[in-house]
Amino acid sequence: MTKRVEKGILEDRFLVHRTTSDIDDYEVTRIKNSNSRDSNQNNERLPLLHSPSITSNMELSDNHQLTSYDTDIVDEEYIDIVKQAERAIDGGILPVRIAAGSSGSYFVRNLEGKTIGVFKPKDEEPYGRFNPKWTKWLHKTLCPCCFGRGCLIPNQGYLSEAGASIIDTKLGLNIVPKTHVVRLAAASFNYPAYQRHLITAKHEINQSVSRHIHGRRVFRPKGLPRKIGSLQLFVENYVDADVFLKLIGQNPLPDEAMNKFQRQFEKMVVLDYIIRNTDRNNSNWLVKYDVKTNNERDKIDNINENDTSKTDDVVITNEIHIAAIDNGLAFPFKHPDEWRAYPFHWAWLQFAKIPFSEEIKSLILPSLSDMNYVQHEICDDIQRLFSQDKNYDRRLVERQLSVIRGQILNLAQAMRDGKSPFQLVQMPGVVVERQYADITPERKHFKQKFHDRYPIFSCC
Repeated sequence: MTKRVEKGILEDRFLVHRTTSDIDDYEVTRIKNSNSRDSNQNNERLPLLHSPSITSNMELSDNHQLTSYDTDIVDEEYIDIVKQAERAIDGGILPVRIAAGSSGSYFVRNLEGKTIGVFKPKDEEPYGRFNPKWTKWLHKTLCPCCFGRGCLIPNQGYLSEAGASIIDTKLGLNIVPKTHVVRLAAASFNYPAYQRHLITAKHEINQSVSRHIHGRRVFRPKGLPRKIGSLQLFVENYVDADVFLKLIGQNPLPDEAMNKFQRQFEKMVVLDYIIRNTDRNNSNWLVKYDVKTNNERDKIDNINENDTSKTDDVVITNEIHIAAIDNGLAFPFKHPDEWRAYPFHWAWLQFAKIPFSEEIKSLILPSLSDMNYVQHEICDDIQRLFSQDKNYDRRLVERQLSVIRGQILNLAQAMRDGKSPFQLVQMPGVVVERQYADITPERKHFKQKFHDRYPIFSCC
């Protein structure tokens, strides 16, 4: 038996105002057998506040993808981490908002409750419209003249995080935890109140109708829409660089460990300089120092095979790694030239006074000296990444790439000249613009320009 749902009062005191936007959400389902009824009853008990398996209806440039990650991602381990996060959210283990920082970022966990990644939604960035931290809203409201960083494109930190991972991979630095653009939905994210109330109201109406008209519902169950953002894999057993530097200041490392740390430090310098990181301080890079002792029993055979002596050798290995996290304030479209210079804070450390090592030069210089590699393997991939944003502006992105090319040009020259990181940052800023010939538009030409404007405050 089929009954028509009118615009008036539903049974059980529910009043439904049917608007044009709701017409597509109405559905009346007829239950034909008991198996179907059991299936529908189970569906009604599913949590409705988050549903990553449902296509998002946010206005993004993702074409309503059914997967949480881009099909370009080929790292099976990373894809498995994303799937673990989705299963945990479906199981009620929601991401936890990170108290520190000026934006909405979240520790993502698996079904065991273990932290496996850090998710930073686009719309909860420092100047995003759904940023849960009120400090940036206050900053924007009371001091709009000093709002934001004039050299960066607003609300593209999630792309900057993923872009830093691309540069890290292309150059073989291995200091940035794997980061990609993904889409996740969870009730712990900051959604507008009306969206939550609407979903809750629809769920309650469906439950009421199902109680009186068995197996039927008014609204198609939909969860909260997915948020696009960056997901960076979580690293364990690392400490803040500020803490580590204080420790080695009191207790210096062995020479072998210090040499390894210097190589890692130089890799971070290469990364930060190329992406022109405007926010690298000692609180957003991490260090992991492991001292391992292995007992190896060596057998020394004497002339008499029945007579063997054994000696115990203690082998001590020092492993040290740097994790360059928080890369969201990078890839400017121009060199800082307004109020602040946003200097590299590592340039004031003693390690920055040592010239680049031959090991780092042999790793980096062959790639940076090849302009075809720079353009096709680095710049083209960065442009492809940035084109995902719904506010993609080709001209602005091209200006970002011009800064990258200029930074690479300076870095390669500094390495050839035997300069140190400190001397590198003293070099004048350069931009390398791409131009097209009038006769042959497909042929690319590059024009080098020196940056001759400087900010008012160069120390901050």
